[in-house]
Amino acid sequence: MSRSFAAFLAVIAASNAFVPSMVPRCEKTALSMESNNDRRSFLSGTAGVALSGIFTSLTVAPQDANAVVYLDPAMYGDQENRISAVDSLKESVRRAILQKPQLAPIFYAMAVIDGLSYNAKNGDFGPDGRIISAILASNADTPYIKLMKEAANTIVESKKSLKKLTSITIADAVALGGTEAIEAVGGPNLSIQVGRTDAKPSQAFTSDIPIDLLSGSHSIEEVRSAFFRSGLTEREMTAILGALLTLETVEKEKDPKDWAKSAKPAFRERGKMGRMSEFKRLTDEDIAAELAKDGEDDEDDEPGLFDDEPYIADTFGTREQAFGKKAGDLDSKTFNKYLQELNKYVKKPETQPYGWIGDLILDKQNPGAGIWLSKYAQSYLNYQKDLGIAFNSLTQLGGEYTGGKYENLLKNKPRKTLGDS
Repeated sequence: MSRSFAAFLAVIAASNAFVPSMVPRCEKTALSMESNNDRRSFLSGTAGVALSGIFTSLTVAPQDANAVVYLDPAMYGDQENRISAVDSLKESVRRAILQKPQLAPIFYAMAVIDGLSYNAKNGDFGPDGRIISAILASNADTPYIKLMKEAANTIVESKKSLKKLTSITIADAVALGGTEAIEAVGGPNLSIQVGRTDAKPSQAFTSDIPIDLLSGSHSIEEVRSAFFRSGLTEREMTAILGALLTLETVEKEKDPKDWAKSAKPAFRERGKMGRMSEFKRLTDEDIAAELAKDGEDDEDDEPGLFDDEPYIADTFGTREQAFGKKAGDLDSKTFNKYLQELNKYVKKPETQPYGWIGDLILDKQNPGAGIWLSKYAQSYLNYQKDLGIAFNSLTQLGGEYTGGKYENLLKNKPRKTLGDS
């Protein structure tokens, strides 16, 4: 080998010392060279490392930005901060639904679509909140997209209004919005894991799932394929779509002026306890007299001073009473009401009145869905149990736990799933 070529290799080897750590290390050391210490092997080994370093630095592919949704259950600190963040978000969603009941199925659909973005084959995407940016960036002008933008803006504004210590990620807000939509119409409380990290602004929503997938404008085959693509079963699909059917069908309150009233009974006299029947209902004259004592009926008051007082959510009492009035007439025991009605059309699915969701659940291409519909119609407890598991699983698809003990305990642990058997 010529001296000039050896010198060239020596220069490359020297420069390679400054190559970043991504360059593979040479496995040979000074000790291992003793058994094979001829000049040719040394130079060829050095050249291999140098050239591999050069080509590695030129050809390293960027990391797949869609691969992982990280979950850190300790993200919000202590339990008090976590509860505060969750309640603040849910209060904002409840307020929006009470003002405009049509938003209830929209909040739920956003959480479902965010989860369905996950691709079980390659592990890409998942419920990381990208659905919100996709909705807000949409140029579509359909009534459904307009409602989705209202719901998305509610999520964004709620996050902005929260203080730093009680802030919540967009990804968690989307999932929690889905649970609150269920509770707002009187349905059961769905427990989900919080701690999702948000996607980066540069990460786009998957093009495989249209954001209005659940609007009724897409074929039932497209919807079914989206569930199976994400690794969900017919049983899980039935439970999740059954809740959407209920939200879209439930009889909602019509008067938006009524939205801030609490559904809880109010005592007529402060400082006393007892049955409601023991107290006399206050008349308009009684109220006027009390206001006059406080000076609140002065004619000199600035017009509108007391007209738009802020609404403060009342979170005391039972879970069903939290945040005041409900947007529907259901409760946890009657939440399967419309599944019972749909189940009556199993033998004549073409006559069912529940639109595309009814068509999909009763479709012969997925016979298991009809079986589970029958079981849910017979037992509200079975339906609540399956809905809770299915929705929680949906909102964690592709998730990878991180952060101390949670990572050690839960990383690579298979998700709890509802099998079809």
